[in-house]
Amino acid sequence: MSRLATLLGLSQGSEDQQQLQTAFQESNRAKTPSRQTTNLKMSPIKYYYDLMSQPSRALFIIFRLSGMPFEDRVVALRNGEHLTDDFKRDINRFQRVPCINDNGNKLAESVAILRYLSAKGKIPEHLYPKYFVDQSRVDEFLEWHHMSLRLTCAMYFRTVWLEPLLTGRTPTEAKIEMMRMHMERNLDVVEEVWLESSDFLTGSTLRVADIFAACEIEQTRMADYDVRIKYPKIRAWLKRVRQSCNPHYDVAHEFVYKISGTGPQAKL
Repeated sequence: MSRLATLLGLSQGSEDQQQLQTAFQESNRAKTPSRQTTNLKMSPIKYYYDLMSQPSRALFIIFRLSGMPFEDRVVALRNGEHLTDDFKRDINRFQRVPCINDNGNKLAESVAILRYLSAKGKIPEHLYPKYFVDQSRVDEFLEWHHMSLRLTCAMYFRTVWLEPLLTGRTPTEAKIEMMRMHMERNLDVVEEVWLESSDFLTGSTLRVADIFAACEIEQTRMADYDVRIKYPKIRAWLKRVRQSCNPHYDVAHEFVYKISGTGPQAKL
């Protein structure tokens, strides 16, 4: 500052130099962002779901295990509540569940929601790791699962249970057998690859991958398919997943147990 005053021809201690010093300080203050923050009260996320939906159940269980508060916004898919213009405009443009509204940030797709909440620190690392190597193992399964296990289990369920309920038409035995064959190809992979040498799908402990997969497989109960008969490793794994997630697992699957007529402890 004194060098600048010298260049401007101002003498040390002069009134002009003091005015220049004051102006310089005020200018710096104006450029410095205020450190004061506004304490905004954030509301819990609004969670739109129907426990008839497999990924809705998965996120429900994960949220409960995480201890994350959320507002229940149950959507009755059976009544078409997701198909209204209001739902499309205000809740989810894709008209599906699950989805969330996090203080104005609307987000759909279960895995996107999982990763978003993990990035915010809402999902514990033992369920969805932050260390990139461990996380990559979970992500590997989630990417495989979506277009293989989930797709074929869902199509079997739709063919055998949902479409006859909605249309009154019974599928042919040939179609049921084809859907069962596609599904069992992926169940074979779970049994022989993912559970080849570990208690859970991506390691020795429960992760979100196990929850997503279990919710998908449990859905087939409603189509009179009992995965436990043919797949002993899956049978033991499902028991471990349920034990690790309860009481939330049984709450999420109450409707599945009721419709299928097979309780969680049902014997073969």
